[in-house]
Amino acid sequence: MMGFMCPALASLFDSPRSTRQEIKGGELLYRAGAEASSVYLVRSGSLAIMRGTGAASTSVAIVRPGEIVGESALLARTARSATVMALRDSEIAMLPGEDFFTALCTRPAAMSELARLLIVRSQTADPDSLRTQPGILAVMAAGPTVHAEAWSDRLAQSIEGLGMSVARVNASDQPLSPADWSMLEANHDIVLCAVEHDDPAWGALCQRQVDRILVVACHTQACHADAGRLIAQSHQKSGLVEFALTGPASANAEPWLDTFMPSRLFRCADEGYVIDRIARVLTGKAVGVVLSGGGARAFAHVGAIRALRRANVPIDAICGTSMGAIIAAGVAAGWSDDELDTRLRRAFVESSPLDDIALPFVAMTKGKKVEWRLREHFGDTDITELQLPYFCVSTDLNAGEDFVHRRGCLTTALRASISLPGILPPVVADNCVLVDGGVLRNLPSELLRAEHHGTIIGVDVSQAKGLMAADIERPSPLLQWFWSGKWRRGPPIVSLLMRAATVGAGPDLVRSKAACDLYVMPAVESIEIRNWRAYDRAVEAGDVAMTAALSQLSSPVTELRQRRMIETRTTPI
Repeated sequence: MMGFMCPALASLFDSPRSTRQEIKGGELLYRAGAEASSVYLVRSGSLAIMRGTGAASTSVAIVRPGEIVGESALLARTARSATVMALRDSEIAMLPGEDFFTALCTRPAAMSELARLLIVRSQTADPDSLRTQPGILAVMAAGPTVHAEAWSDRLAQSIEGLGMSVARVNASDQPLSPADWSMLEANHDIVLCAVEHDDPAWGALCQRQVDRILVVACHTQACHADAGRLIAQSHQKSGLVEFALTGPASANAEPWLDTFMPSRLFRCADEGYVIDRIARVLTGKAVGVVLSGGGARAFAHVGAIRALRRANVPIDAICGTSMGAIIAAGVAAGWSDDELDTRLRRAFVESSPLDDIALPFVAMTKGKKVEWRLREHFGDTDITELQLPYFCVSTDLNAGEDFVHRRGCLTTALRASISLPGILPPVVADNCVLVDGGVLRNLPSELLRAEHHGTIIGVDVSQAKGLMAADIERPSPLLQWFWSGKWRRGPPIVSLLMRAATVGAGPDLVRSKAACDLYVMPAVESIEIRNWRAYDRAVEAGDVAMTAALSQLSSPVTELRQRRMIETRTTPI
């Protein structure tokens, strides 16, 4: 599963001036800031391109056999802008810059290939351009109650059920030479290495050969201080560690997350179902859903989720902003369609959540009613206890940036994500002043794209036509407005503030839409943004929009991302 293959460029490394070197997994090829004097070809193994320094360093791409690296700084005659590290034992060919340029001048095909490579890498906005499914994956048991080989066998069955070939190896297959590893990878889509907890030598070898690690732990065992020895820092920093915890959702995952720093947590109350999800994640066939904010219009998300479930589309990760965050949390908690419908009606439809009016020192409402209702339905649930990978987004007014909630109390996170400035008081925590996520990012698909390498479906109710003149007219007469109960929606300024907080900027919307493989915009223009009683109309609009979008697809939803990537790479320049 390669990225941008460069056969003509690779042929330049057949030169007598080319030298070969071997680097172990975790070792650096070069650091950011170093002089750019050579270009490199990966002959075996894989490299991670890292940006940032120290704990803030992250992997932005993976370079696989047949690909070159180091060409950009050489061409620009600048210092290296990124650090390149071996993810596993790798064989690298190095060609001095002067020889590289000389060879290019005599090879038009290589020159053309280089031009295409530079354009493709610069135009592709997300890490999926080079980060594909793992060639070799280690399934590591974190303790004696987990059997890595059994997990590897079950995972292999799920991956094979997706139409891919799998090779399985364990400690009994030693010794394996670098050529053996390369042969296994060449002949199969994925190689699974089962590593039991009591075989550190085999585990150390596998760490230097694998592209990604899946650590599996049982809820009945404690996380020991030395558990981190199972994995190398190179995989942690590259975001290539997954973690699965068996047992009930209430099992405490915090010590494990602090130790392994995984990119994802999989809760395994139902192992068979979760292993199928892990298989989709590893093969790029997982489906992530993003739900925007939008006040009462966000009830359309309920219909969109209903349509996805009716079409048997798997939901493997979900996130949202503001009201979208609340509905996404219900899905992540495992609520059925009926339960989602019942809970939302009780919390938001049967009486207004915004009628605890206060003197507007900080906001127009006290926010207590919203908080009580969130706590009624989510209690003290921690985000890590949810059945699906989930996050929601608020805005930190102190720092002027997104605040992504991945851990901690779900109720508090939702209360922050829905705190529309001027309507609900902000949430203050750890020197952060948190308000509605829609202030900066109403459709957080870019954030999900950074960690999810399968299909992303975005449902956006914030881009429907905004306010009507009647929505912001002063109620007249005021007595009748109070007597009718319409005051419970809040005065017209509520609509004005809600719309201002969720309208989004043009460039942000373009990026958010680009991160989606399927972008759905329900027709909710006729629904006033604070009309909580319009629940049924909004739900129907979401169902109709998602059903229509799915009916127009020419390929399964699980394959949308892969098809889009292929089309991007094959588009003529």
